[in-house]
Amino acid sequence: MKIIGLFLMAGLITFCSTIHAAQTASGTLFCWSLRFQQGEDSFGDSTLDLTGTTGTINGELTPWYSVYTHRSGFVLDWMGFPINGTLYLDLPDDPDANGNGFDDSFEVSQAAGGTSFGEYTTALGGGWVSATWSRVAGSKDGTCWLHLVDDTYGDLGTYRHTFEVLEYTGTITYTPGSNAVNGSVNLTNATDQLQGAVSFTKSSGNPHEQLTLAGGGWTNAALQTLAYATRTFNRDLFLLTNYYGGIFFDDGDLNTGAADYRTWELSIDDLNDADHDGIPDFSDEPQTSPRRPGLSLTKTSTNLWLTISGDVGRLHHVLESTNLATGNWKTNLSVTLTNDPQTVSMPLPTSPVRLWRALVP
Repeated sequence: MKIIGLFLMAGLITFCSTIHAAQTASGTLFCWSLRFQQGEDSFGDSTLDLTGTTGTINGELTPWYSVYTHRSGFVLDWMGFPINGTLYLDLPDDPDANGNGFDDSFEVSQAAGGTSFGEYTTALGGGWVSATWSRVAGSKDGTCWLHLVDDTYGDLGTYRHTFEVLEYTGTITYTPGSNAVNGSVNLTNATDQLQGAVSFTKSSGNPHEQLTLAGGGWTNAALQTLAYATRTFNRDLFLLTNYYGGIFFDDGDLNTGAADYRTWELSIDDLNDADHDGIPDFSDEPQTSPRRPGLSLTKTSTNLWLTISGDVGRLHHVLESTNLATGNWKTNLSVTLTNDPQTVSMPLPTSPVRLWRALVP
């Protein structure tokens, strides 16, 4: 009778682990524009400036993704003769050496280079442009040689530019929710930072794979607020752990005289998956604490029947010990419940005292 009493007591020695709500994912924010410094020809008597705005030169090669991937206004000082116009230019074909779904041309960690082509127009006509690109992995700065050939005046020279990739990396801290995901961003680069709140609403028809980022604003290192508009984010169905979407700032560079550098991309990589169902916690249903499990025992002449009560679908570990005071518990068996309660068979113990408890991870 003493042994049976100890067996029945095992049902009271149960506990559950704690689930923490806050999660952290990796974040990368990059601009689809590139920043060009003034270019100079090999003779040093002509210069070329790019600009994404009128009335000022800001060095922006802006995304277009129509006939060409990018375009920009330009100011060419050709041996003292000023020429203004619009340049249309492709970037090199989409390299993606690290297989993360993004063009290496916009990732500081990746090397990028190659050749591309385009055209330009001016009030006097137009011509063709070829570009040769080079940037080493780990550097935000690269070199681009732009060669302009006019339909009327012929070769206008090759201009060597330093260009810059605009990118921030860091973390997205978030709290999963049934209908919304709220959190904050902390993104930095060598000279700046962006911090602020984010609020995503899950799609009612496709909550795991589509979310809407509410408009808001992030603060940079100069304590300026960069406001952005509402945008849609999607889960990458090939990479599975990645979410991506556009960030469209009212003005992406508040230190210039006009609204510019506005079109960016935010990539969120979330490796958290508390229930191991293949859906990151970022868009999965929030996990609640498991129900406290219960144990009961039935002894027969040949074996024991252990009955476990708990959440169906959750893994339950059954631990055993011969001494409650020492706390030396070892895993006897692990079972994912398919029924509540669920009964499993165990051999009769060989020791005079045996205790059991259940653990839900």
